[in-house]
Amino acid sequence: MSVLVLAEASEGKFKKSTFEVTSYGKKVAEQLDTNLVVLAINATENETLYKYGAEKVLNVSNEALATFNAKIVANIVKQAAEKENSTVVIIDSNINGLYLAPLVAVNLNAGFASNVMSLPSSTSPFVVKRKAFSSKAFNNCEISTEIKVIALAKNSYGVFENEVSGKTESFSPEIPSSNLTSESIEQTTGTVTIADADIVVSAGRGLKGPENWGMVEELATILGAATACSKPVSDLGWRPHSEHVGQTGKPVASNLYIAIGISGAIQHLAGINSSKVKVVINTDAEAPFFKAADYGIVGDAFEVIPTLIEKLKEFKANNA
Repeated sequence: MSVLVLAEASEGKFKKSTFEVTSYGKKVAEQLDTNLVVLAINATENETLYKYGAEKVLNVSNEALATFNAKIVANIVKQAAEKENSTVVIIDSNINGLYLAPLVAVNLNAGFASNVMSLPSSTSPFVVKRKAFSSKAFNNCEISTEIKVIALAKNSYGVFENEVSGKTESFSPEIPSSNLTSESIEQTTGTVTIADADIVVSAGRGLKGPENWGMVEELATILGAATACSKPVSDLGWRPHSEHVGQTGKPVASNLYIAIGISGAIQHLAGINSSKVKVVINTDAEAPFFKAADYGIVGDAFEVIPTLIEKLKEFKANNA
């Protein structure tokens, strides 16, 4: 028996979310009094996973897997779970994981819980707490099948070091054929992505036009943050659709979410509700966003943001 974690890598390197899901997997393994096995595909830094509790890493190296294909990866996870006699499989709830986890559950004839936010409260029966209704509610979900699949909600558990003396083992699964091919893939490089960001700076129509986004980008650069926008902004063509966050865009679960000139429509709030701290800057004191905010500033963004940038620069200079 074992716990299996899928560790995703980008250009051979693991992201913070991989360390979070590995940390979580280690604790689940301890609860079940078993070992943690991590499945890594085309990764080059497998040893770093030992720090977070990976006792064994199954390393798959195959150029055919350079492009993500949920059906193929789900089949590989199934083979790894069968090889290691895994009774719990844990997957990150990132964009790929949303497609992948249900397929893995079907392949293994397993019960599946999505958006899990904490360790099992009980292992017999196996009960986990998960987010529901756009993080506005929670429910305790009992998984009664022999094999269980868990999709861990982003930034819900945290990253914890639990170093072990691990080992890496080469794993050569059978790669199923696919009639789906990718001709080209466009990836953002050199900037922090919304999916990986600890801080997200987002703006709406309150900025009045695309020509005013310079101060948003400058604030994001100083904070090491990703930039985002509301749906109306992307619909108007002020910002690319890749920056659209909310229920109909990309979900955000950052440590800090700064909303500038966004009123706070219910669809937007549903998509960013998982952020730990929300700061709202708006001229309208009655904007719905203030009811969901941890901190609110009633003021003109064209005055508040330049002042904030200046103060942050001073702080960084004095604490360099």
